[in-house]
Amino acid sequence: MDPPSFPLHEAAREGKISVVESLLNANPKLASTKDDDDRLPIHWAVAYNHLPIVELLISTKNFDPDVEDASGWTPLMIAASLRDAEGDPIIDLLLRKEADVNVKSTSGQASRPIARTNALHFATSKANLSTIRTLIANKCSARVKDKRGQLALHRAAAIGSIPIIKVLLEDGKSPVNATDMDGLTALHHAISEGHGDAAIQLLKAGAEADKRDSEGRLAIDLAPDSKVRAYILQTAEREGIELP
Repeated sequence: MDPPSFPLHEAAREGKISVVESLLNANPKLASTKDDDDRLPIHWAVAYNHLPIVELLISTKNFDPDVEDASGWTPLMIAASLRDAEGDPIIDLLLRKEADVNVKSTSGQASRPIARTNALHFATSKANLSTIRTLIANKCSARVKDKRGQLALHRAAAIGSIPIIKVLLEDGKSPVNATDMDGLTALHHAISEGHGDAAIQLLKAGAEADKRDSEGRLAIDLAPDSKVRAYILQTAEREGIELP
């Protein structure tokens, strides 16, 4: 028996707009057919950043902007995770179709779901500042924790992005001292990755330097080397920030 064929998915993935148009004209229902990965053509078109094909697919009858694939990813999440904020035009289209910026995939038993990432986590991991601003402006919550108990702020601290840290704290109202499953705060993550400037920014925003992780370690204890540690201690002293 031959494996199932998904010509519209393939055309959407490869950016063949004339083929997509032809297939949709012949059978519009192909747009709502899922492949072996539980993905619709829209998921592939977004993943490969084929904006004209996205425009075609979102105009089909009964289009659901929040449809999830097997991993719980919506088209918006995929767009938010594209490099260099290349998904921003797609996000604008999806928002006009009333995509829900706060959809988050879950796993586990229905009675005890485990929260996972929302679009803000994906955008932060890729350092997509403009995407983050758009998401927050459209009420995407910066207070959602992923399966590791991390906020988008933890990710911003881990990559050392001061502009993103500022946006998440000031516009997103993210808690600055929230801990993940290992008891690590954003400050722990910033220092452990050697991002001294990001650590200082968090301290200025009210990060508590005396919070300990699940192993009893202060954030400053996680400095990867003496140079990073000295920079943080000296800069904090100069800024009038008390460290334990």
